[in-house]
Amino acid sequence: MKLHNSTYRLVLTALFVALVILFGLTPVGLISLGFINVTLLCIPVIAGTLILGLKTGLLLGACFGLVSFLSMLGVSLTRPSSLAATLFSANGFLAALMCFVPRLAVPAVAWGVYKLAAKKAERSRRALPFAAAAGSIANTILYLGMMLLFYVLCGLDASAILGLIAGTGAIAGVSEAVVAAVVVTPVVAAIWKIQK
Repeated sequence: MKLHNSTYRLVLTALFVALVILFGLTPVGLISLGFINVTLLCIPVIAGTLILGLKTGLLLGACFGLVSFLSMLGVSLTRPSSLAATLFSANGFLAALMCFVPRLAVPAVAWGVYKLAAKKAERSRRALPFAAAAGSIANTILYLGMMLLFYVLCGLDASAILGLIAGTGAIAGVSEAVVAAVVVTPVVAAIWKIQK
């Protein structure tokens, strides 16, 4: 049984990593608005975290950060956003931080909110949409917040992008959170049912 369980976990982990790569490097998971990309990449990261645990979730978050960084470098079928490309040309290190830190926060926040919302239940379907939405919102707030902060630190015109960032955060951020909650909940519940 232990071999079966470890093989099962490895296969599921590989599946979620493949989804992150597919979503991150193709138009499937990144919807380009030109100035910024709306992402669906939180979905496999959050689902993988809630199914396989926080350690695996952090691995998926790191993969999310890596494909975001590769996209910013132009190694993707989706063009990098103009705001991210501008920051990268000003300071590649800060741009890399902006790619990785919010993505690593996604599984941590989703896991933490799930644990709080689930209370003592081992598996709580009611807690899933809250965890999914919280993970997605954490990504949006941290990514856009870091972008604005790094624009200021690099001496770029942050006032020119403030409206874009606020609008993107309000519209895309809420949309991403709703989609994450709607998609993650039945996916995780179905896989839990199979695992019984």
